[in-house]
Amino acid sequence: MLGGQPIIILKENVERNRGQEAQRSNIAAAKAIASAVRTTLGPRGMDKMLVSGTGDVTITNDGATILTDIAVQHPGAKMVIEVARAQDDEVGDGTTTAVVLVGALMEQAEQLIAKKIHPTVIGQGYRMGMEKALEIIDDLSITIDPFDRNILLKIADTAMTGKSIESVKGKLDGIVVDSVMLIAEKKDGKITVDDDNVTIKKQAGHAMDDAELVQGIVLDKTRFTEDMPRKVTGAKVALVASPMEIVKTQVKAKIKISSSDQMSAFSAQERDALKKLADAVIDSGANVLFCQKGIADAVGYYLARAGVLAVEDVPEKDMKFAALALNAEIVNKPGELTKKSLGSAAMVEQVENADLIKVSGCKNPKAVTILLRGSTEYLLDELERAVVDGTRVVEDAMEDGKLLVGGGAVETELLMKLHEYAGTVGGRVQLAIEAYAASFEIIPTTLAENSGFNQLDKLVELKAAHAKGKKHAGLNVYTGKIIDMFKEGVVEPHRSKRQSIQSSAEAAVLLLRVDDMMITQEKSPGSAGA
Repeated sequence: MLGGQPIIILKENVERNRGQEAQRSNIAAAKAIASAVRTTLGPRGMDKMLVSGTGDVTITNDGATILTDIAVQHPGAKMVIEVARAQDDEVGDGTTTAVVLVGALMEQAEQLIAKKIHPTVIGQGYRMGMEKALEIIDDLSITIDPFDRNILLKIADTAMTGKSIESVKGKLDGIVVDSVMLIAEKKDGKITVDDDNVTIKKQAGHAMDDAELVQGIVLDKTRFTEDMPRKVTGAKVALVASPMEIVKTQVKAKIKISSSDQMSAFSAQERDALKKLADAVIDSGANVLFCQKGIADAVGYYLARAGVLAVEDVPEKDMKFAALALNAEIVNKPGELTKKSLGSAAMVEQVENADLIKVSGCKNPKAVTILLRGSTEYLLDELERAVVDGTRVVEDAMEDGKLLVGGGAVETELLMKLHEYAGTVGGRVQLAIEAYAASFEIIPTTLAENSGFNQLDKLVELKAAHAKGKKHAGLNVYTGKIIDMFKEGVVEPHRSKRQSIQSSAEAAVLLLRVDDMMITQEKSPGSAGA
């Protein structure tokens, strides 16, 4: 107000929430998103059915998939979903845990704000609690041999338990672990794994048991002609980037032909040029050709006559992947092919009843393919999500060489140790650290609730076990007993838990510091002249 006149700064279509109203709005949004995925947590979590505007149906309990597919408008809710995306990008698993923790932290903050504790103090306590929590989980971590297949199988099994693919989980565990171990590289004492070097291909119409690990590549292609062999054993594979055909010139040109002899000579010359392209492949010793561009019919005829299996229009991404799998070199022109540039594989074949070319039995491949099979697309999609989670956690465990136990054991240890730490701080910040510690109760209580057990009883039992020094004690969601999770083989990568603790605390602090929300509303078409 200035001299009794209101000063209008914001446009009419800007909605503004200030002070506690803005904080309450963000808290409610975070809690709503957390509650949407909370029932999916753990091996006995429920599934969600997501139906898009076009009618596509997805049934899953994968937190990242659920949060990516649901449409939200609230900016606070979008920030919580961003936490899940970051968790998925960085680790590949633990998205539901991260989001549920954000919801719990915001719920605890709501109670502190009601007690007139300033959001800045809450934020300070949450940060101090987070730093202490990261120290605690570092102490709790168990160092492993990155190439210990048995422990890696347990890590993959934990990540894939609770999905809709329980019946084939045992087979998928082995496929996932072997695929990652094959492409892992040791450099300067450190293990690195490029997850792009594991490709997942899906084939509908088969049983889930038919899933297999292909030490090579699977292409969504067929051989160039039916005259070519359907299967080649002891394959020598040539990778050519340029077209195997006569290419149009860059400038306009005309050839004037005035007699039948000239026409015959022109045709013969063109045929010879195409034969030379085919001969270059054949003379190199290759019996399989992957061409990034097109192949002329004449070239295909000469290749087929020589018993060469050829595939045209192979995408550049697949060509690079094939080069890694086959230890081959992509050449620009057929004339550049040598024996050294060829890749080798035990077999190249066109898969029966499918438009797929499978290259298998590559020696020391730097890239592998997991071929999934299932009766329906819904099942295949869920299989793919499970395998992606499994491969990512195995990669994390191999790179870090550290793991933590599951079953709510780590969270129970955190809430007890953080309560002790809060007592050493004092002041109002102590209340914030205690609230931060209390937020970790949400994981074991949710696991108990989703498994049909009494939340309070199981939390008390867990605390009692940890008070006796049993730091690996967690909830067996099938029997309801408190057991040693490490002995049970319920383990997960250290990186996953670390990321979920860090990202959830940072997101909560960021949302709590907001005391003014200015949201620009879209104008309706009819309001332009109003």
